Amino acid sequence: MRPPVRSPAEGPSVPAPLSLDEAMRRSAPLAHLASMLAASRARLDVVRPLLPAPLARAVSAGPVDAESGNWVLLASSPPVAAKLRHWQPRLEAALKEAGLLPAVIRIKVQAG
Repeated sequence: MRPPVRSPAEGPSVPAPLSLDEAMRRSAPLAHLASMLAASRARLDVVRPLLPAPLARAVSAGPVDAESGNWVLLASSPPVAAKLRHWQPRLEAALKEAGLLPAVIRIKVQAG
């Protein structure tokens, strides 16, 4: 999209706004963020179907550590986190089987 053309009497021209997708493609930091979000969602897509429905509804994807590749799985409450820790070896094995290495999960209780 081309920016609007204005005459000097109208003042400075303002470029047309970018869509979020376009801004993320043009900005290296935002593109990296989008990549990390996709990696987190991919991991959640692998582990969520393995969990019982009530437990699956109580978890969400957290960040993937860019350096280590470790992933944070967010639990809605301390009891959910405790239950997830029982499932952790099976979930990590599923990530490894899916080729999402290193397949290390850190479980944290989601604040708020």
